[in-house]
Amino acid sequence: MAERNPVKQGKPAKRGKPAKPRQAARPDAAPAQQAGKTAAAGSVAAGIRRKSDSKPTSPSKPKIQPIAKLKAGPKAGLKPAPRVSAAAKRPAAAGRRAALAPERVAELLRRLHAEYGDARCALDHSSAWELLVATILSAQCTDARVNQVTPRLFAEYPTPQAMAAAPIEALESLIRTTGFYHNKAKSIQGAGRVISRDFGGRVPQTMEELLTVPGAARKTANVVLGVAFGKAEGVVVDTHVFRIARRLGLARGETPQKVEQELMKVIPREHWIGFSHELIHHGRAVCVARRPRCADCLLEKLCSAPDKSWQSGAMDPAGSE
Repeated sequence: MAERNPVKQGKPAKRGKPAKPRQAARPDAAPAQQAGKTAAAGSVAAGIRRKSDSKPTSPSKPKIQPIAKLKAGPKAGLKPAPRVSAAAKRPAAAGRRAALAPERVAELLRRLHAEYGDARCALDHSSAWELLVATILSAQCTDARVNQVTPRLFAEYPTPQAMAAAPIEALESLIRTTGFYHNKAKSIQGAGRVISRDFGGRVPQTMEELLTVPGAARKTANVVLGVAFGKAEGVVVDTHVFRIARRLGLARGETPQKVEQELMKVIPREHWIGFSHELIHHGRAVCVARRPRCADCLLEKLCSAPDKSWQSGAMDPAGSE
């Protein structure tokens, strides 16, 4: 018998709601709908034209009226900036001129030299090379601590060549107590290499050449040039000189570099080297950072610092006794 091919039966269709018969469009509906669409499109286009007409062709920033020209009052909300009259500026300018008067500066130098005329560099050294190394080590460290470290350091590595060839770990061990010994060891070793290679083992005697030596910034270069070679190329501005120069009104700079430039304009060049040493000694002994000993200060009557701890009476800007 021949087999019948089985017929696949699909799932019965789901019964749903019968579709609503479409209503025939009215003969007059098409023109009305077309007219409505045309009118809507026309109104949209007109709105777009109105918006585009209201916008500026090229955007421009609104002009901001200066505050000084605005009228004061509750409606304005802003008041004009107060003007500083020329009369109000005169006292500050006059005080600045008085502080830098040649007579006052000369009196300051006279009194400092009379008290600290024998002041010398506090770093122990026997050569320009030793002074250079000691000055590099004195950064963020007292001179007394440096003087405790350098004898053994120079005994083991007395020359730039020996310092350049020294193991960095050995240098760090010898100078550890001066602080920042990692960077300082690299600086003095680098200084030995540059001086040995570029300057024949001798410390250079110019500011431009010294500034190429690792660890020798402008303050260090001024110390070496002034103390070792007697050359006044600038003013040494350490923490004491920086503080006292501003207290005395000789400088107003916020950095040692700016203070040095100001001092070089008001201090005669022949006093640059001695002035720094005298001011450093005065800062250590009397004009300390906190609670300066103004009652014991020989410059007290010439000083109008705002942080004075004691005032004797009337100021003596002319320096008369």
